Amino acid sequence: MQNYLEGLNETQRLAVENIHGASLIIAGAGSGKTRVLTYRITHLLKNGVKPGSILALTFTNKAAREMKDRIASMVGQNTSRHLWMGTFHSIFSRILRTEAELIGYPSTFTIYDSADSKNLIKSIIKDMSLDDKTYKPNVVASRISAAKNNLVSSEVYSTLPETAEYDQSIRMPLIGVIYKEYAKRCFLAGAMDFDDLLLKTNALLRNHPEILAKYQRIFEYILVDEYQDTNHSQYMIIKKLAATHNNICVVGDDAQSIYSFRGARIENILNFQKDYPNHKVFKLEQNYRSTQNIVDAANSVIAKNKRQIQKNVFSEKEKGTLIKVMSAITDNEEGYLVANEIGDTRMREHYQFSDYAILYRTNAQSRIFEESLRKRNIPYKIYGGLSFYQRKEIKDLLSYFRLVINPKDNEAFKRIINYPARGIGQTSLTKLEQFAAQNNICIWEFASNIPLLLSEFNKGTAAKINEFTRLIEVFREKLETHNAFELASEIATGSEIMKDLYKDQTPEGVSRFENIQELLNGIQEFSISAREEGTPGQLNNYMEDVALLTDQDSDKPEDTDRVTMMTIHSAKGLEFKNVFIVGIEENLFPSNQNGQKTAEDFEEERRLFYVALTRAEQHVYLSYARQRYKWGKLEFCNKSRFIDEIDSQYLDQPVDKDQVFYNDNQEITFATPKPKPQSAMAPGLRASATSQPDMFRKLSKLREAKKETDAFEYSNPEEIQAGMLVEHQRFGRGKVLQMEGKSPDIQATVFFQNTGKKQLLLKFAKLRIIT
Repeated sequence: MQNYLEGLNETQRLAVENIHGASLIIAGAGSGKTRVLTYRITHLLKNGVKPGSILALTFTNKAAREMKDRIASMVGQNTSRHLWMGTFHSIFSRILRTEAELIGYPSTFTIYDSADSKNLIKSIIKDMSLDDKTYKPNVVASRISAAKNNLVSSEVYSTLPETAEYDQSIRMPLIGVIYKEYAKRCFLAGAMDFDDLLLKTNALLRNHPEILAKYQRIFEYILVDEYQDTNHSQYMIIKKLAATHNNICVVGDDAQSIYSFRGARIENILNFQKDYPNHKVFKLEQNYRSTQNIVDAANSVIAKNKRQIQKNVFSEKEKGTLIKVMSAITDNEEGYLVANEIGDTRMREHYQFSDYAILYRTNAQSRIFEESLRKRNIPYKIYGGLSFYQRKEIKDLLSYFRLVINPKDNEAFKRIINYPARGIGQTSLTKLEQFAAQNNICIWEFASNIPLLLSEFNKGTAAKINEFTRLIEVFREKLETHNAFELASEIATGSEIMKDLYKDQTPEGVSRFENIQELLNGIQEFSISAREEGTPGQLNNYMEDVALLTDQDSDKPEDTDRVTMMTIHSAKGLEFKNVFIVGIEENLFPSNQNGQKTAEDFEEERRLFYVALTRAEQHVYLSYARQRYKWGKLEFCNKSRFIDEIDSQYLDQPVDKDQVFYNDNQEITFATPKPKPQSAMAPGLRASATSQPDMFRKLSKLREAKKETDAFEYSNPEEIQAGMLVEHQRFGRGKVLQMEGKSPDIQATVFFQNTGKKQLLLKFAKLRIIT
C-alpha cells in the first residue's frame, strides 16, 4: 500500500510519522486508535527499522491478531511475522520460556488459569484445616493476585505490616502462609499463573542485569496499547525495557480507565509526561463512531472528573437524536420497556437484532432482561458467559495435554487421574496429594515410582496408578515426533475420552462430543497453519496459545443476529448502533458494592459510564427503576447522579406519571404532571386493556409504600448520640460513629449494615433510636 498515510487526519498523521523518542497518544473514544498504532508500526518498517526490534504490547490476542494482519497487508507477511507483537502475557511467557533455566523452571512450564489457581488454593485451605467459609478461595486468590501485581512476592508479603493489618481486619490472618504454600506448590508443579508471568519477568530483569541488557538491545522501539489499563508490574517492565533507547510510544485514554479492580493504575498514563520529560503528546480528538449528540453528552459527564488529561473530543457526524431516558416503576417493568423499545424501533427503523446492546453494571441484572426478551421472542446472547475453553469436557482433554507436556502439573494430574473412571477414588488421590506435599515433590514423582507406591498402597491400587502413568509416558514419547493434531487425536482416543462421551447420546452428551471434535478441528487448523508458515507446530506450541487466551478473545458478540447483553466492562472496545444502559440508579450505578466510595472510586464509575455512552453509534437509551428487589426485599431506588450530570439539552427526559423523587435527605416526594396524550407516551406505557389494571395496581403499591414511610416514627434529632444503634426507613439498622457541628445542623456519620457508611444531616435524616 503506497499511500498508507493519505487516509489519516492531520493529528493522526503526526502521531504516525514522529517515530523517535517518547510519545503519548491520547486516543478519545472512536478516534481511530488501532489505525494509528498499526500505521505507526508500518511507518517504522517502511523507514528501515528491523521488525525483530519492534515490541508491540496489547491486552488481547484478538487486538494483536487484527493489527498484525493489517500490517501484513501493507508490508508483507514475511516482514510482519518477525514482529514481537502480542499480549503482555504472551510476550513475557515467551521470554520466560527462553530464560527458564535462570529462574529454576522448565521451559515447558504450565500456565494455570484462574480455575486451576482457585482449585490449588482450595486444596491448601483444606490441608491447613481452615474453614473455607472464612478463608474464601476467591478472596484469597484476589489478595494473592493483587500482591503479585504490586510486585510483592510470597516471601515479602508476610513481612509487610500493612498486609498483616488488612488480613487481620478481614479475619484472614493466614493469607500470607497460604500465599507462601501456593507459590511453593506452583514451583514444584512447574507452573505459573497469569500474574506470575509478570512477577517472574520483573524478577528476571531485576536479578539478571545481563538479561535486561539483552532485551534492551533487542527492543529498539516499544509500543503499548491501552496504556491506561496497565498495572504496576507491567509499568515496571516497560520502563526497564525502554530505558536504553527511550523510543517508547503509549496509546490510551485516561477517560476509559475502568479496571482498577484488576490492578490497573490510571497514574501510569497521567504521569507519563513526568516519566519522560522529553516527550511529545498527540491528542486524537475526532470521534468517528458516534453522533454529535452522544459525544457532547459523554463530554458533559466526563468533564466532572478532576483527574484527567484535558482534551476536546468532537464528532463531525450528524447531530443525531437525543438520549432517551426511560423511567420504570419496577425493575420488571424496566425489562418490559427495553424489550418493547427494541421490538418497536427494529421494525420501524429496519435494524437487525445485532444492532442492539443492553449494557449493565453487574451480571445479576441480566435475568430480568432475558425474561423480557424471551416474552417478545427477541433472540439474544449473553457475552462473557462460559468460554469454550472452560467447558468441562474441553478442560478434561486439555488437562491430558498439559500433563503430557509437563508431568509435574499437579492440577492436571488431579483432574484426570480418574477420568475416564479407572478405579482410583478420592481417598487414593488425597493420599497421593498429601504424601507429595509432605515430601516436597510433585504428585507425578510419587505416582510414577513403583516402590514408593507399593509402600503406601495395596497392589491393586498401585497397579491402577502405575497403568495411568505409563499411558501418559506413551504419549510423552511422541511429543517431538508428532505434530499437535496427530498427538491430540491419539490422546483423545487413547485416553478413552472420546469413547466415554460417545456413549452419552443425550442432547447434552452429543453437544459435549461435538465440542471435542471442534477442539480437534481447531488443533488441525493450527497444525496446518504452522506447517505453511514454517513455525513449530507441536502440541506444546498449541497449548502455549490456548493458555494465554483472555476473556475478550472468546466468542464474538457479532456472530449472529441477536441482541447482545453484557456488562459495561466487557463492552469496552466494542460498538453498536443502539445501546441501552440499564439500571442507572444510585448504589447500582455508581455501584456501592464495597461500601463507602472515595472520590477516586466515583471518578472511575463515571469513566465507566463514559465508556458505556461512547459504545453507541446512533442511539442511546438510559433506563432506571424506582423500585427494585434486592436480596428478596423491595427497595425504593434513586435515579443515578450520572443522568443529572448529562447536560439536559442532550436528553429526552419526560416526567412520568406519579414519578417518585428523592432529595439528598432521602425524603420522598411525588410529582403528578399534566397527563400526556396517549400517542406521546413511552411505548411500554401504551398499555392494552389487560395491562392497564396491572399498571394501576403497581401505582397503588407505590402509594402504599409512601404511606408506610409517612407512618415511620422517628426520634428527636437532639437525643441522638455517638455510639447509639439507630434505624433508617430505607437504609435499615446502623451505628452512629461520630457527630459533627452544632444544632440544628448536626451531621452524623452512621455505619449501616446493608449500605455501609453514610453522612446524614440529622434534622432531615429521620432516624429512630433503637438503643
